[in-house]
Amino acid sequence: MSNLFKKVACFTDIHFGLRNNSRQHNTDCEEFVLWFIKEAKKANCETCIFLGDWHHHRASINVSTMNYTMSNLEFLSKAFTNVFVIMGNHDLFYRDKREINSVAFGSLYDNIHIVNNIFTEGDVSIIPWLVQDEWKEMPGIKSRYIFGHFELGGFQMNQLIAMPDTGGLQKAHFKNQEYVFSGHFHSRQEQKNVIYMGNAFPHNYSDTWQDDRGMMILEWGQKPKYIAWPDAPSFKTINLSTLVDDPEKYLKPKTYIRVTLDIDISYEEATHIKQVFTEKYNL
Repeated sequence: MSNLFKKVACFTDIHFGLRNNSRQHNTDCEEFVLWFIKEAKKANCETCIFLGDWHHHRASINVSTMNYTMSNLEFLSKAFTNVFVIMGNHDLFYRDKREINSVAFGSLYDNIHIVNNIFTEGDVSIIPWLVQDEWKEMPGIKSRYIFGHFELGGFQMNQLIAMPDTGGLQKAHFKNQEYVFSGHFHSRQEQKNVIYMGNAFPHNYSDTWQDDRGMMILEWGQKPKYIAWPDAPSFKTINLSTLVDDPEKYLKPKTYIRVTLDIDISYEEATHIKQVFTEKYNL
């Protein structure tokens, strides 16, 4: 039996429609997808797996966001032999069942496969957001690789909060796998054979100083490789004294920065510094 892929390019949790369907965010998403395709082609990846949460809003899709979705699904369809789109929790209308999802029109493309049920081919299993007691099926899966959208206790939900153990799915349930790759938690983290690969790019100040995101490439039988998007938005918090000492170190295009005034300056001086830095560094 042939393998599902020779070399696969992966990304996750892009969240089209975030920030009240912000045009800037959706544009960032599209620029990321185009960069992702370029890097995947450079690495000769024939397969793409998206690990969940294509959209941000469960209940509705803004018309502008829908157009971004359609164009970017088409980009992926044209770039890869097969594209697998896992249904994450944000893609589902209901929290406890997968009856309705917001990416159904991806199936209009022959080579885009919407993974709305547990899917196994050869030595690969692709798992959507689990509902009801489906987590009990995980220990019985023997596949070498699993790609999914899991909520596992003991991993960081963000910089401050770890996911508690809820008594359901555990990383120990994946003892048969060489690697388990997951979306859902946005920061890259690894425990034993379970890897949260990190989402496409930082989204807000919960991602402060955490730029280790982007895409993953996995060649069959090899170790995963990660590539950060060089043009990704970045979120930082910093003291003004540190910033003015070396602004070029911290201020790049698309940097969102919260500055603490730790030196004695007037409001007018602070406003002037902000204006100068914003214009000079294209913030």
